[in-house]
Amino acid sequence: MKRGGLLNAQLNEAISRLGHGDLVVVADCGLPQPIGVPVVDLAVVHGLPSFAGVLDALLGDLVVEGVTAASESRGVAAGEVIEARFGAGGGGDGGGGLGLGLELGLEVAHVSHEELKRLSGTARLFVRTGEATPFANVVLRCGVPF
Repeated sequence: MKRGGLLNAQLNEAISRLGHGDLVVVADCGLPQPIGVPVVDLAVVHGLPSFAGVLDALLGDLVVEGVTAASESRGVAAGEVIEARFGAGGGGDGGGGLGLGLELGLEVAHVSHEELKRLSGTARLFVRTGEATPFANVVLRCGVPF
């Protein structure tokens, strides 16, 4: 039994196979799943698990060097979640003041929602949450811990 961190076996396995520069999509339950990209479907019902909860859990285990979100997420709830974890308003710890201890200091790149869907087709991993909030999707580019 693991002490903590990610408990989902399929997600743990997928994360352990990622390398520098690989893309990981964390998506709401409505974003189309790209053909040929491995999917870890965590969705149970609308809202569970939440986009924020899954993102926070992933950030505890994943080294991230780049973040891309849909420009349509600006000014809506999903955009606030993303900016709180990566943007200048997040207190500089990359965890939105959540005590994750991640000094990411990343700027969120924004593309159209259609471009984000195309970008998801190049990902190494697609994580589907139960989130039912518009534009609660982000593409994370993996970094290295050194």
